[in-house]
Amino acid sequence: MKKLLIALAAVLVTAASYGQGTIYFNTRVVGVVDAPVTLAGGGSPGPDYTAQLYLVGTGGSLTALTPATTFRSGSALAQEYVAVPNDPVTVPGVPPGGSATVELAAWKTSLGSFDAAKAANQLGLSAPVTVDNLGGGAIVPANLVGAGGALQGFVIPAVPEPSVIALGVLGVSAFMLRRRK
Repeated sequence: MKKLLIALAAVLVTAASYGQGTIYFNTRVVGVVDAPVTLAGGGSPGPDYTAQLYLVGTGGSLTALTPATTFRSGSALAQEYVAVPNDPVTVPGVPPGGSATVELAAWKTSLGSFDAAKAANQLGLSAPVTVDNLGGGAIVPANLVGAGGALQGFVIPAVPEPSVIALGVLGVSAFMLRRRK
C-alpha cells in the first residue's frame, strides 16, 4: 500500500510539472476585452484572414501558440473579431496561474504564413499584452487581460491592388519622359 501511494504521488507531481497555462482566445468579451481588427483603408478582415497568438520571448522573439483561428463571418462589425476556437490556447512552459506576454498577429490566409505576410509587409500585429493568472487544470482559461490592461485592436496594412501599382509605374514613367524634354 505504501508503494502504491508513493507511485501515485510521483505520477501527480510529474503531471503537475507538465501543466501548461491556457488563454481564452477571444478579442471581444463584453466589459473585459474589445480589440477589433480592421483593414487599412476601411473594412473588416472576415473569414479570409488568419489570427494567431504569439508568445513574446526574450529579445522580442515570437513563438506561435495553437490553435490559430480566422475572423468571424456575418456583419461587418462581427468580422472585426476572431472566431473563437473550441479549445483555449495553450502556452507551453508557463504553468497555470503564471503570466505570459502575447501578441495577436493577423494576415490574409492566401499569403500562406506569418513569415510570408511579414515579408510582404501585410502583417498586422497588436501591442504586447501580459496576461496574468493563466488557466489550466482546474483554473479557467484567462482572458486577454493583464495588470497593464486588455488586448488592443489594430489595423492590418493594405494589400496594394495591381492596378494601383500599374498606375504608379505609369506615372513615374511619364514623369521621367517629361523630365528628359
